[in-house]
Amino acid sequence: MTAPHEPADQAPEIGQNADAAPADQDAAQAELNALRAQLDAAQATVNEQRDQLLRTQAEAENVRRRSQEDVSKARKFGIESFAESLVPVKDSLEAALAQPEQTVDALREGVEVTLKQLTAAFERNLLKEIAPAQGDKFDPHLHQAISSIPNEQPANTVVQLLQKGYSIADRTLRPALVVVSAGQG
Repeated sequence: MTAPHEPADQAPEIGQNADAAPADQDAAQAELNALRAQLDAAQATVNEQRDQLLRTQAEAENVRRRSQEDVSKARKFGIESFAESLVPVKDSLEAALAQPEQTVDALREGVEVTLKQLTAAFERNLLKEIAPAQGDKFDPHLHQAISSIPNEQPANTVVQLLQKGYSIADRTLRPALVVVSAGQG
């Protein structure tokens, strides 16, 4: 008796599969449409991010180029500013040489005025003297020892300044030339 029922049971399943096939096809089509929408959204995101990356790279290149131009201008105008501050010094020296027959006192006064102009130009451009006093501790970053002599001063202290040094913006241009103490020999 079970045998006659089996085909009957199978027939509705085939019918159900026939009904299920369009439903599965509709579900598959809906899933395909959803996947296409996701793909389109992902492609749009990729395109947007690619555009953003290209804009960022272009902006970085522009910043780099502007920075190089700024550094170049700073060098050019930094030197220009220093040169402008030296022009009056040159003018004063030329004016002094153009004067016929001057007294020693007049020349001395002119040299003093010119030295003040030069000192002011140095100060405006942050150029500072390095002039250690006798007894100052020797600093190899600021001083250059020409010789050392036995002295009552402690070792490695400045005994004599031979030539002033100069620094600009905390960078030593020329160290001060000094004689240092070797201590009590």
